[in-house]
Amino acid sequence: MDFELNEDQVAFQDLARDFAARELAPHAARWDAECIFPVDTLRMAGELGFCGVYSPEDVGGLGLSRLDATIIFEALAGGCTSTTAFITIHNMATWMLTAFGQAALREEWGPQLTSGQKLASYCLTEPGAGSDAGSLRTRAEKDGDRYLLSGSKVFISGAGDTDMLVVMARTGGDGPGGVTAFAVPADAEGISYGRKEEKMGWNSQPTRAITFDKVAVPEGNRLGEEGEGFKIAMKGLDGGRLNVATCSVGTAQAALEAARAYATERKQFGQHLAQFQAIQFKLADMATELVAARQMVRLGATKLDAGHPEATTYCAMAKRLATDLGFRVCNEALQIHGGYGYIREYPLERYVRDTRVHQILEGTNEIMRLIIARRLLADGADERIR
Repeated sequence: MDFELNEDQVAFQDLARDFAARELAPHAARWDAECIFPVDTLRMAGELGFCGVYSPEDVGGLGLSRLDATIIFEALAGGCTSTTAFITIHNMATWMLTAFGQAALREEWGPQLTSGQKLASYCLTEPGAGSDAGSLRTRAEKDGDRYLLSGSKVFISGAGDTDMLVVMARTGGDGPGGVTAFAVPADAEGISYGRKEEKMGWNSQPTRAITFDKVAVPEGNRLGEEGEGFKIAMKGLDGGRLNVATCSVGTAQAALEAARAYATERKQFGQHLAQFQAIQFKLADMATELVAARQMVRLGATKLDAGHPEATTYCAMAKRLATDLGFRVCNEALQIHGGYGYIREYPLERYVRDTRVHQILEGTNEIMRLIIARRLLADGADERIR
């Protein structure tokens, strides 16, 4: 068992850190304050391969492992949590299209998405189907060699500013088995977008509702076979949960570094904050929890890469632990900064706002506990989950 990164992983980590320091961190506060979606910066990330990290090489992706992806996304998140989170969502949607799309669709859209020249959104959540994703009602009716897509989605990252929508819709009966996945051009006739939501965090990416009114989708834009959509969605979310978990880790690392620096500079009662045992204990706990979260994420990624039968469980564990601990580390870092942590001159309040949603999306942490508990209580779990 070797916990050290190999040479390639270190090289990608350094590349991502350099990009984050040069192109993300200097602009993150302004993007947040002015709600700017930095499309040009996303395209620059695409030029480095960061928009197709684990998509296949034959369509321009890097073809890297999920473990490699966590290393890259963690480094990027230290520069801007919100923008990196969108990059991970784009990666998930791009992987779905390139992994399950038909040949012509992959050939047309794969290179554009992996390069970042075109951007993708993932459309699963509906007004009445959040945690209960299998109850979605958006419907795709077969009409000759096409489908007519009708329904609505909510809380869609990038909606209104992206080019391709990966949409889950019902083609069959109730339940997960009736869901099919589609790749729908974002400017197709019959699509309308709601207002841009005003959010607590994640302000460098727009979030809107989408309405589909008999949108014609060619049969060639179906991903996989009819009825396979929910399985595709869950496979995507295994990686998506690792992605959001590693965004929490990357942001928490930046928060810890800021808190450490502040504690060694700030003086109260005649000594630096770092000389007070209370602050020392806070920093020690923050560092310990951060390392634990990072290793849990990397374990989940390793299980997913290996096709382990309980990979979904480990990904849920990683998402639950890393997003809870990541938020806590950011909040403690803000506390160490005192009043300065609460003002926008410092990044701590943004770290707290941006990481809070990680405990909600890609399946709430309560749903993560449900997934873990169900598998833990299943027959043979003592041999599979250790």
